[in-house]
Amino acid sequence: MRSRADDIRKRVARRKRERDRVKKNVQNRVMWPEDEERYGFSKMASYEGESGEGTHPLFNKEWFLFKILASACLFLLIAIMFKNGASALDPARNFVKNTMENDFQFVAVANWYEEKFGKPLALLPLSDDKKDGEDKTQSIDYALPASAKILEDFRENGQRITIETEKDAPVQAMSEGLVKFAGKKDGFGKTVIIKHADNSESWYGHLEEINVSLYEYAEKGKELGKSTNMKDGTKGSFYFAIKKGDDFVDPIQVIPFD
Repeated sequence: MRSRADDIRKRVARRKRERDRVKKNVQNRVMWPEDEERYGFSKMASYEGESGEGTHPLFNKEWFLFKILASACLFLLIAIMFKNGASALDPARNFVKNTMENDFQFVAVANWYEEKFGKPLALLPLSDDKKDGEDKTQSIDYALPASAKILEDFRENGQRITIETEKDAPVQAMSEGLVKFAGKKDGFGKTVIIKHADNSESWYGHLEEINVSLYEYAEKGKELGKSTNMKDGTKGSFYFAIKKGDDFVDPIQVIPFD
């Protein structure tokens, strides 16, 4: 009986020694550094997820979902504000209307850029027939309608001239540029204003209709609208003006009229 108990004690002691030897080997095992650590670099984090949906340093899914939720809440809040007819919300409704209805002022930005940096902002596309290095801001060429005839010269009002055309004749852009204004102007009626590369403006007023939109690029010869028919119904006419800086100049000094 005693020999059996001694065998059991020996087996327990042997197992304990084996467990202690395994723990000691694990503790003394050499931990080899990875390639980055061998050369003094910190281990770089990987953004590749094991499941294929790993995060990216420039994209945060939680923040993206938060922005979508915030946008939906803002849209819902504005919808409720417009559904509610309370007068206390009128200032907020007017602010939203003005913000959504006003166009971005490209021309105003271009003017600010020119004042700060001295060169025109490249809002207008350049024609292919102009050579590289050629100064495109020194002169603007105007092409008059073939049947143009002056009815009222610049001296009569100091702003514009009146040009006679055929009945229902289209009014074409006399030079390329960006449509800065398309609407009604005091003293000009329905008017289209084109801003050119040399910062000058050509005004086309007293139109029967306008066929271009604000900030549209107009090539030379593009139809801007139609002239207004005279009272006798046989001819049409429109106003034409050239503005440089804050002053109007006599178009006859810029454009050769017959």
